[in-house]
Amino acid sequence: MTLNDNWTFPLKLIILVNSSLQVPSTKPSTMMKSVLSFSILFFFSVLMHAQTYTDYLGAGHNAGITVTSSSEMQRNEWNEKAAAENTINGKGMDSRLLETSRFLAQATFGCPLNYIQTVAAGSYEQWIDDQFTKPLTPFAQSTAETYELAKAMYVANGGNEEDYFGPSFVHFVYAWWQHNMNNEDLLRQRVTLALSEILVISSNSSLGDYGVGIGSYYDLLAQQAFGNYKDLLMGITLHPMMAGYLSHYNNPKSNDETNVHPDENYAREIMQLFTIGLYELNDDGSYKLDQQNNRIPTYDNYDIKELAKVFTGLSAAEIIENEWVEDPYFGIDFWFCNKEVPLAMYEEFHEPGEKQLLNGLILPPGQTGMKDIEDAVTGLFNHPNTGPFLCRRLIQQLVKSNPGPAYISRVVQAFNNTNGVRGDMKAVIKAILLDEEARNCEYTTEANSGKLTEPMVRYFNVCRQTDLISPSGLDWNIGYNFYTQTGQMPLASPTVFNFFRPDFSPNGPISDAGLVAPEFQIHNSVTSIGFWNEVDLMTSPEWNYPVFNNWEIDWEQNTRLDFTRLKYLARDSEVLINELDKLFTRGQLSPETRASIKAAVDPIEGSDPGTDYMHYRVKMALYLFLVSPDYAILK
Repeated sequence: MTLNDNWTFPLKLIILVNSSLQVPSTKPSTMMKSVLSFSILFFFSVLMHAQTYTDYLGAGHNAGITVTSSSEMQRNEWNEKAAAENTINGKGMDSRLLETSRFLAQATFGCPLNYIQTVAAGSYEQWIDDQFTKPLTPFAQSTAETYELAKAMYVANGGNEEDYFGPSFVHFVYAWWQHNMNNEDLLRQRVTLALSEILVISSNSSLGDYGVGIGSYYDLLAQQAFGNYKDLLMGITLHPMMAGYLSHYNNPKSNDETNVHPDENYAREIMQLFTIGLYELNDDGSYKLDQQNNRIPTYDNYDIKELAKVFTGLSAAEIIENEWVEDPYFGIDFWFCNKEVPLAMYEEFHEPGEKQLLNGLILPPGQTGMKDIEDAVTGLFNHPNTGPFLCRRLIQQLVKSNPGPAYISRVVQAFNNTNGVRGDMKAVIKAILLDEEARNCEYTTEANSGKLTEPMVRYFNVCRQTDLISPSGLDWNIGYNFYTQTGQMPLASPTVFNFFRPDFSPNGPISDAGLVAPEFQIHNSVTSIGFWNEVDLMTSPEWNYPVFNNWEIDWEQNTRLDFTRLKYLARDSEVLINELDKLFTRGQLSPETRASIKAAVDPIEGSDPGTDYMHYRVKMALYLFLVSPDYAILK
């Protein structure tokens, strides 16, 4: 029904229709069919100023409308009622809810249904702006506090305080999970993890012994996730953990007599992995080509050697409390370095002289070492490749593996200049998450749109979107079993190249189509089955199996999934499936997968709805959702 905006008139209309039971609300395409039809009357008797609507009766435009029915049905043992007003008030029209579930799957580690409903009621841009205001939780501090609490627990259980090691990566991971199961800064944490997979350091190295240092590095990423990319580049360059990982800590100037030359590791990686990449790019992410249609390299070995001279002379600015050394100096062992304080420049160990860098940038002789670093980092930050290189990777992390050229170009424009500022990360994040390729649902039907969600993010989703029982009150999780099965946990990649390469393309249809699928590099015959096995265990609280596991508390005190609410919905398999579809498949559950899950759940029956057979219905449905391609692929 369409009404004209230009008229005001009294309207009196009676419509006789059949209604259907809906318990609870579901999307229109899967609305439960009623076991009882009933008649209702729509009665309009108001003075209305008509407004044009392009949708249809039942979509929620019910102002001034009274609905009277012959009866209202309520099924046995259900709290919900098939109220007459629900036929027109829009309840059950879940398109906005499902769109929001998809949006939050890109912008967070997952959200419970009530949070999705709250976000759906507003605008996505408002939610992003509100997220920008959420305070930063210092992970270095929380890692140290977690270590002290864990040590006290160890001693209380009869252990010797001197035997308890840390703070280590274990305590950082505990703190990470504790925060991310209870936090409000959802967007910051999602972007920070994405940055940690671009600007990589890893506990899968000697850095694993320095939990507070890892926390401090994560704090830097989190702070600049909403800051400026230039400041982030300077921050990681001077952070002790990056310097220890990519070996420009205690990097000395040249000495021909002893055949000592500056270490080239960081100089190479800051170009290849953090800023400009291997080949020159257009703003839409495509490669620039020479006259022979060959890609144009961004740098060569000479450029690496010259840039390596810049990153010399850096060492500890402060040292940790110890009984052997009082003051920092160039060459001091990494163990003594205070990992929370940016490195200091020791000029006598910095490479002197002119340095010829990319794009004709020349650093004159006589500058301080820190000035050399600032100029070199600024030059890389301003390089035309940095925008498309970084933006494509962030889109791949958050939204899709194969963003269109126009999508990349729009985000790069935000990076290059937003209100006169280059590198504004807030502008970049907004451009990525609000772009039509991220928000327009038509893209979900395209075969080359979407991405494989990496295993640990699927794990986070389960923990954040399913009710939990935590007897100890601690959401500490080492996730070691999950790590051994899938190869993933935060800040634990095997190399500086992350868990997977951004241009990886698996053999077969994806490669044949000229597309990439980065996460498939770690999706193989071992890890795929490993993920299924982990899902089978975590959805088995009847075996007393925890979804979180740590090495500090008794097994029985670990956090487990709570099926109480889902068991109520499991009284009807369609209701349960619709609920899980909203959370895990964003309303995109295929008819084939839906039919398979329903066929597996329905035969699980018992004589009394209050018995444990509801538990097994939930387990079966949840397990099949979490191992389905509909869940694994984010469209």
